Amino acid sequence: QVQFVESGGGLVQPGGSLRLSCAASESRFSRISIAWYRLAPGNRRELVASISWSGDTNYTDSVKGRFTIARDNAKRTVFLQMNSLRPEDTAVYYCNLIRPYSSWGQGTQVTVSS
Repeated sequence: QVQFVESGGGLVQPGGSLRLSCAASESRFSRISIAWYRLAPGNRRELVASISWSGDTNYTDSVKGRFTIARDNAKRTVFLQMNSLRPEDTAVYYCNLIRPYSSWGQGTQVTVSS
């Protein structure tokens, strides 16, 4: 099982920015695809952005143009740069594989509020 540790969340005002980090334990990190997910109260877990082993990226429509996913294979880390944040972006953010999932980490809380 791949293990993930998320960090970088916090409280920001609408229109602000955050940069999330996801550190992975996988020794062959450069050969796996990773995604960011989020879970808000009352909602299902949502796939936000993904990046393949080759660097191809995909985003859910609501974050296109605002979020950017990237990876640093040397550091076994995936990043999510979040700009122009909105209150509806408030959620716990997790990173994981695309199905089948690995173990879920604790996530990192993102709160967008004035």
